[in-house]
Amino acid sequence: MAANEDQEMELEALRSIYEGDVCFRELSPVSFQYRIGESGDPKAFLIEVSWPETYPQTAPVISMDAFFNNTISSAIKQSILDKLMVEVEANLGTAMTYTLFEYAKDNKEVFMENQPVNTVTSVSNSISIGTPEVPPSKKKEKKEQLSKTQKRKLADKTDNKGELPRGWNWVDVIKHVSIFKFSYLLSN
Repeated sequence: MAANEDQEMELEALRSIYEGDVCFRELSPVSFQYRIGESGDPKAFLIEVSWPETYPQTAPVISMDAFFNNTISSAIKQSILDKLMVEVEANLGTAMTYTLFEYAKDNKEVFMENQPVNTVTSVSNSISIGTPEVPPSKKKEKKEQLSKTQKRKLADKTDNKGELPRGWNWVDVIKHVSIFKFSYLLSN
């Protein structure tokens, strides 16, 4: 079988296997990304696999240069790539993209065990790196700002004491009457 036929068959298989999987992304018919871990997980990483023309007889190009991986140390990235290349050598000559993604998913904890857990938080225009135990700062509740027209309409509805006239909210009146009627029926 020619390399292009093998690639077409593997491409079709990958599309059917990962259909609807938010972690999988097809960049082109010969280039794929897979996110290992949940998107909020500080130990999640992204693997990119690209097929050369002679794939699967030659090794695919595996990269971890995506922006998503910027928080991972270069030593950890190299360690992951080295372990994936061992898998590539073991599967050379066969369709292996699915195997590589599954191998990475199964060994995620082993790959990332030496990665420090830091979360990056952005406050205003400054960026700080902290540990997840730090509670997030509370946002101040913003008061509703009324325009002059809205203030004028509100003032027109209220009396000289700033109170709304009796019965302005008919839903409250109906609720009051229904509760009164219900309590009257219970007492008799």
